[in-house]
Amino acid sequence: MNAVVSPDERLVSADSHVHFTDEWVKARLPQRLHVVWDNAAKKQAAFEATELRKGQRQLALEDFVDPEASQDPGHFEPHAKLKAMDRDGVQAEVIFPEVGGAKYCTPGLMGDDWKECLSGYNDGMADFAAVDPLRLLSAYQIQLYDIDFAVKEVRRLAKRGARCVQITPFPTEFGLPDVYDKRYDPLWAELGELGITVLNHLDVKASLWDVFRRDPTPQKGIFTAMPAFALAEPLMFWILTGTLERFPKLRVILVEPGLGWLPFFFETVLDPRMTQHYEFPGVKMLPSEYFKRQMGATFMYEPHGLGAAYKYFGPDCLYWSTDFPHPATCWPNSRKVIADQFGKAGIPEKDRAKILSGNALRVFGLS
Repeated sequence: MNAVVSPDERLVSADSHVHFTDEWVKARLPQRLHVVWDNAAKKQAAFEATELRKGQRQLALEDFVDPEASQDPGHFEPHAKLKAMDRDGVQAEVIFPEVGGAKYCTPGLMGDDWKECLSGYNDGMADFAAVDPLRLLSAYQIQLYDIDFAVKEVRRLAKRGARCVQITPFPTEFGLPDVYDKRYDPLWAELGELGITVLNHLDVKASLWDVFRRDPTPQKGIFTAMPAFALAEPLMFWILTGTLERFPKLRVILVEPGLGWLPFFFETVLDPRMTQHYEFPGVKMLPSEYFKRQMGATFMYEPHGLGAAYKYFGPDCLYWSTDFPHPATCWPNSRKVIADQFGKAGIPEKDRAKILSGNALRVFGLS
C-alpha cells in the first residue's frame, strides 16, 4: 500500500480557523452599531468571567492555538491565508471564526439589533472568502431565534456563494427547542434544497464550565478534553427524532468530534436499540445508515480512530482537516502527517483520496 502523499494529490480541509477582529466586523456595520457590537463583546466577557468561570484565570486565545500557526498572517488576512495554505499544499479550506458572531449577536446582548449585526458579521466572512471563493469556504453563522429571518439570511448568503452554515449544536442552551421541533422545518427544507451543509462545530455546554472551575491544571487540560463527547447529544437528536428522515436532502457534519468513539457509539449504543424495546417514531433505518447517508465527521491526527471509523462507516462520511491554527494542527506539515496517519490506518489510495478531498469537494459543491 502506498503511504506516500503525492504533491499532486489534492487536500481539502473541512475545518480551519480565522480570527475575524472587531475592526474587520465593524467595518461591515453601520456606524451606529459599532457601540452595540462593542457593548455586546464587553457583556459577554463579563458574563464568562463572573458567571461561567467565577474568578478562575481567564484563558486567552493563545492557550488554545499553536504558537507558530497563530502568529502566521494567514490567521487574520485572506491573501495571507492563501499563502499559508499554499505552504501546506492545501487546495481549499472551510473557515470557522475564532469568536463566532453568534456568540455576540443575540437578543439578550443586542436587543433588536442582533439581526443586522449578524448579517454584517456574515458579510465580513463573505468578504474574506471572496478573495478566492473556490479555496476559502466560510462557515456562515445562523441563529435560530427567528426562523423567518434565518431562512432569508440563508437565501441571501447563498447568493454570495455560501456552501455551509454553522448552527449551534445545543439550541436549548439559548432557551430554544431541539432540532426536531417543527418551527425549524422551513430552515431545514431550505438548506436541503439549496445544498447548503449544516456544521455542528465543537462547542462548550454550559454544564462543562463547572469542570472548568474544578480543573486545577495550568491550561485546563481536563476541561478541554471533554467537549467533543458532548456532540453525541446533537448527533442523536438529528437522527433518533426522525429529523433526517423527514429532510433527506439535509446534510449535517460534526466538526472536531474525534472519530474513535463513533464506531463504538453506533455499534454498541445506537444501532442495537432499533431491535430492542426502544421506539423511535419516524426512524426507518439503522442510525448508522443515516450517519453514512446524511452526516459525517471531521478529524485531525487520529490513525487508530480513522481506521476504526473507516472500517465501520466506509470512506464517504469522513472529512480530513488541518484545524489551523489550533494545537492539533498538522500545518505546515500536512502531507508528511497524512502519509503517516493513513499508512497506520491502512486505507487504500482510492478511498484516501475521498477522505482527503473528494468528500469535501462533493458536499461543498467544489468538484
